[in-house]
Amino acid sequence: MLIRAGYDITIETKSPTHTLALLNVHPSRHRDLRTPQRIITYPEVPMYDFVDGFGNVGTRLTVPEGGIRFTCDFVIEDPGTHDLRAPDAEQIAIDHLPDDALVYLLGSRYCETDKLADTAWALFAKTRPGWDRVQAIVDYTHEHIEFGYHHARPSKTAWDAHQEQAGVCRDFAHLAVTLCRCMNIPARYCTGYLGDIGVPAAPDPMDFSAWFDVFLGGRWYTLDARHNKPRIGRILMARGRDATDTALTTTFGPSLLTNFTVVTEEVDAGDRDDREAEDERQQLQSAA
Repeated sequence: MLIRAGYDITIETKSPTHTLALLNVHPSRHRDLRTPQRIITYPEVPMYDFVDGFGNVGTRLTVPEGGIRFTCDFVIEDPGTHDLRAPDAEQIAIDHLPDDALVYLLGSRYCETDKLADTAWALFAKTRPGWDRVQAIVDYTHEHIEFGYHHARPSKTAWDAHQEQAGVCRDFAHLAVTLCRCMNIPARYCTGYLGDIGVPAAPDPMDFSAWFDVFLGGRWYTLDARHNKPRIGRILMARGRDATDTALTTTFGPSLLTNFTVVTEEVDAGDRDDREAEDERQQLQSAA
């Protein structure tokens, strides 16, 4: 299955502002790219990529006075399979966890394990450790939070979402991640593209979305508390402790988001050939 994905994002600034962008596809998906993935900016500015401590590809640049526009458009191949389920996956004792999984047991900016520990143990202590316990956490989160874009705010934490019982996809992910960590299950926050592929069209179409991974039985599994069902067509961009580590853009100074358009749609081989031909035509015109 081929998926066309990309974005058109504009940020306004009143003065030159250094910015960190996590707008690249995660390295784990680079081999699946079928057309180049390039961040294009208007105006053009110097920028360079680096790999952060969580394995994400970040981009550093300075947004000039007035602002900048980011665009990207690419085609990626996806196996078209649903998120893997593993009902027999076991919870691993803390003393047997790999060292790099330990950070995903700790509280973080948006995942206050200290505030939710008592709640988590009261709710899930009697569930079977492993997949059943994680699924119980996903079910609880899915049913506890009402989805709505008007519930979003950048400062909302897992504790806030639990108390207010409302939020967006990042709040579902933050709450599920926090409850898993409280129950000694490593959980990491993920962000990326998730289009309405393989599901009925929704009135609030998906684009960028948040989900999470848990470490069970010696490997990571993907789960989604917002939808609470296996999905196809996820394109991972970044993962970390919470939304702090995976923000699409972090500006080190005042800024205003004035445009945010995302495309995630399935395409067939014919559409891809037409797009490649058009890209080649435009490149030849530019060269001329």
